[in-house]
Amino acid sequence: MKNLILMAVLILFGQKIMAQKVYKTSYKSEADKIIYVTEYKSEADMIVYETKYKSEAKQYSGIWFWTEYKSEADWKVFFTKYKSEANLKVYFTKFKSEAGMK
Repeated sequence: MKNLILMAVLILFGQKIMAQKVYKTSYKSEADKIIYVTEYKSEADMIVYETKYKSEAKQYSGIWFWTEYKSEADWKVFFTKYKSEANLKVYFTKFKSEAGMK
């Protein structure tokens, strides 16, 4: 029973960590992730490709779909201009094949 509960928690937690439907919020306090956009791929924790198609946004893919509605999003993100404030550093790429966690 204990193992079953642990597995359920890990699955739910894993889905939340690697979510790909994203909503940009104007308030740091309501964000799940505070994002700093890097200039260089080597500095990033995640390489992100932005898609126009919701169906392409899958877990563990690094392909983000921007949603207009907060309730649809897996992640609410706030962009900061300070690297020290961020809990995730991302680099936006033009190539879908580069997307993913580093």
